[in-house]
Amino acid sequence: MAGKDKTVSSESGKTLQTIVNLWPYMWPSDRPDLKMRVVWATLFLLIAKAVLLLVPYFFKWSTDALNGKIDAQGILPLFMAGAIALVVSYNIARIAQAGLNQLRDALFASVGQYAVRQLAYKTFVHLHKLSLRFHLERRTGGLSRVIERGTKGIETIVRFTILNSVPTLIEFLLTAVIFWWGYGLSYLLVTAVTVWIYIWFTVKASDWRINIRRAMNDSDTDANTKAIDSLLNFETVKYFGNEDMEAKRFDSSMARYEKSATQVWTSLGWLNFGQAVIFGIGTLIMMVMSGLAVQRGEQTIGDFVFINAMLIQLAIPLNFIGFVYREIRQGLTDIESMFDLLEVDAEIEDSPNARPLAVANGAISFNNVHFAYDPARQILKGISFDVPAGHTVAVVGPSGAGKSTISRLLYRFYDVQQGTITIDGQDVREVTQTSLRAAIGMVPQDTVLFNDTIAYNIRYGRPSASQEEVERAADIAQVGHFIKSLPEGYKAMVGERGLKLSGGEKQRVAIARTILKSPPILILDEATSALDTHTEQEIQSALDEVSKNRTTLVIAHRLSTVVGADEIIVLKDGGIAERGKHQDLLARNGLYASMWNRQLEATQAEETLKKVRETDDLGVVTRGVPAAE
Repeated sequence: MAGKDKTVSSESGKTLQTIVNLWPYMWPSDRPDLKMRVVWATLFLLIAKAVLLLVPYFFKWSTDALNGKIDAQGILPLFMAGAIALVVSYNIARIAQAGLNQLRDALFASVGQYAVRQLAYKTFVHLHKLSLRFHLERRTGGLSRVIERGTKGIETIVRFTILNSVPTLIEFLLTAVIFWWGYGLSYLLVTAVTVWIYIWFTVKASDWRINIRRAMNDSDTDANTKAIDSLLNFETVKYFGNEDMEAKRFDSSMARYEKSATQVWTSLGWLNFGQAVIFGIGTLIMMVMSGLAVQRGEQTIGDFVFINAMLIQLAIPLNFIGFVYREIRQGLTDIESMFDLLEVDAEIEDSPNARPLAVANGAISFNNVHFAYDPARQILKGISFDVPAGHTVAVVGPSGAGKSTISRLLYRFYDVQQGTITIDGQDVREVTQTSLRAAIGMVPQDTVLFNDTIAYNIRYGRPSASQEEVERAADIAQVGHFIKSLPEGYKAMVGERGLKLSGGEKQRVAIARTILKSPPILILDEATSALDTHTEQEIQSALDEVSKNRTTLVIAHRLSTVVGADEIIVLKDGGIAERGKHQDLLARNGLYASMWNRQLEATQAEETLKKVRETDDLGVVTRGVPAAE
């Protein structure tokens, strides 16, 4: 029992904290115009509630007037005109009340949408501030679903919290006062007990349904994650013919969602039925009390109708209390994960005294750098080297030696655990991340493009660039001719992750993007390792053009791409095994020479196989040609 109470207390605390987090969006401090909209919306709501309470009185007076039992002293002189005037007033009050409610909703619409936009924007910005480690560990599909449900839940909570919860409480209190003042304490007690039991049941049942809702959300997130992951890897699914396996994985998640969703709707039916029973019993008791009073001559038919009308009116906000409570709790459940995301601290942050990076020459220095993604596995073990301004230094080595880690540290996706990385003598940890990344251009191994036009993807290097500058960058990257040959030219869409382009075309677009950025420092992170030898040679000439007069760090797998580097650093097991120029390293006959010879043999074998295939293709063509007579 103590454990259950602790759980309930924890849930209540989390709910309260979420509401506290939402308050700045309900009452935005920097938008006095929206605050006034909230004030006016609340005022119109209160007026509407006052008009609403007059409706049953008009109904009562109309009934008594038509029954010939009207009490002239109990009605204002305005209503002395007769029963028809009271009937008209009754309907006018109903129309006015509905109009005031719609005016309230119209005034509050911009407040709710502002809250949705601001919190969604804040979450989006925060996600881009989080570390690379966070995004490598998260699943994109699940993350997008959390944000989607969270933004939908914001408006529900903001709207219902401000415009419904408190006014509904006011309406109940006014109804209770009217019953007590007009009909005695017994009517007040029955009303209070009915409402208390109704709310208690609603809260308990809704809390039970929240757990079912969470299970449904988890299944929905899982199914969405699997669907997006499978579609993003469409080609891989086709390569291995695993369509059925993917469909079964997706269907298993949807089966769990189906079960939870069915329970959600079934439990809703039981909740609504329970509410109807509780309020029905309370209404029965009060109607019997009023009916007996009419028989005794203590009340008129108008009083009987009035009590019934008041109960019917009270049923609406009471039922709405249940709906509001369920919606708020469900909305809170939906946005809990969004606020959890906002509470995740960024692993890499600017220091309080961070200043913009001042690039004079662009010289890079790694000094005794130690780094590990996991304390149990050290990646870099005291690496020290320099990349002089305007020079090209290549880092090579076996897989897992820590080559790509060097580029991630220079970009400050991670911070070193020991040692320093400087640019023109400035520690990268002491400058702003924005200025640091603005000074570095990257051509990665796996170029992922936005699902937009070719022009957009090239202009991403510098969004303010003109069309002429975009085309010039494309020409330098040797992709301009290809783009112009397309029917739509620079407006051609590249598809999801750029899948409509070949690997070489994507790399050229990436190079053009970097050319347009025109950074003083350039990183080529295995930029040609995924390409065939012929395409690599074409791309390499474009890379050589980009590297001119720039400080360039090359992370390479294929050694043929670093032959002309000013210095080659060979990594092994997190340390520098060898360093020097290409010819010097070959002369040492060490690790570099061994790697070079293996790649040379592989290249020769590839060329031999290519010639065999070309000869075989030629034979296939000439075999069908008749011999000369």
